[in-house]
Amino acid sequence: MSPEQSAWFAETFDALVANVGQAVLGKDHVVRLALTCMLAEGHLLLEDAPGTGKTSLAKALAATVQGTHSRIQFTPDLLPSDVTGVTIYDQNTHRFEFHQGPVFASVVLADEINRASPKTQSALLEVMEESKVTVDKVSHPVGRPFMVIATQNPIEQAGTYRLPEAQLDRFLMKTSLGYPDHDSTVQILAGSAERDRTAHLTAKITTSAVGEMAQLASSVHCDAAVLDYVARLTQATRDDAQTALGASMRGALALVRCGKVWAASQGRTYVIPDDVKLLVEPVLAHRVILDTEAEFAGVTSTQVVGRILAETAPPAARV
Repeated sequence: MSPEQSAWFAETFDALVANVGQAVLGKDHVVRLALTCMLAEGHLLLEDAPGTGKTSLAKALAATVQGTHSRIQFTPDLLPSDVTGVTIYDQNTHRFEFHQGPVFASVVLADEINRASPKTQSALLEVMEESKVTVDKVSHPVGRPFMVIATQNPIEQAGTYRLPEAQLDRFLMKTSLGYPDHDSTVQILAGSAERDRTAHLTAKITTSAVGEMAQLASSVHCDAAVLDYVARLTQATRDDAQTALGASMRGALALVRCGKVWAASQGRTYVIPDDVKLLVEPVLAHRVILDTEAEFAGVTSTQVVGRILAETAPPAARV
């Protein structure tokens, strides 16, 4: 990536954040994380209470990149074909035709994903990993960009199915929007007559430009010392006494990919340790499974990752 390209990337990234921020007020950092996730070609898991703007975030992202948006409300009776689509016999043409499911969109909101059965949850695995759906041995690509924003309610767990580690690992990031601050709340209340704040958003880039930005970000330089830092951090999550399962290689690769996008969004052509520090918690915490004693003691994976980050020395600055 040249300096001119990095300057264009940072300017465009800021414009995208500002556009989404018109619908999701007071959440610039989370919006930046979501856009980083999209440009790193990954998927986002939001753990939040109802009414915090998760749907607005998904719709605003899709509108900003001139993409399509769909929402799937996960329930216990939802079938895999309700997500991916189904092949139906057409009596007029005497042929089987594939009818696309709601997963065929630029941004897919999988609302309360942990309310569906594991069988239905697993229907998302292939499409999240390979950006295609296979039905009756025929593959159907979902297009590019493609991003799943899944949500789960951390409060009400009755009747839910906990996401397995293999599925959690396929989410590039996990974060939460949370409630807006006081000033943003007042601003939202002042515009209460406008039920959908995303309706008037205009696209800032095309979907093809998203692919170009993702390609540019992948060319950002990541020094061997920073790669060593990422490797030591992920290894520390596996060796820690309070973890039963640490971050996988997929997690380490995700941290590097996100670091490159974040560096480009700051107008840099290289990744620095501070980029890694900022992204460790949303990228790695949900991949860490605590052992039983730590869980009973009330320790969280976020606390463990934070402690590991504090104990792991970053690369020394070069003179």
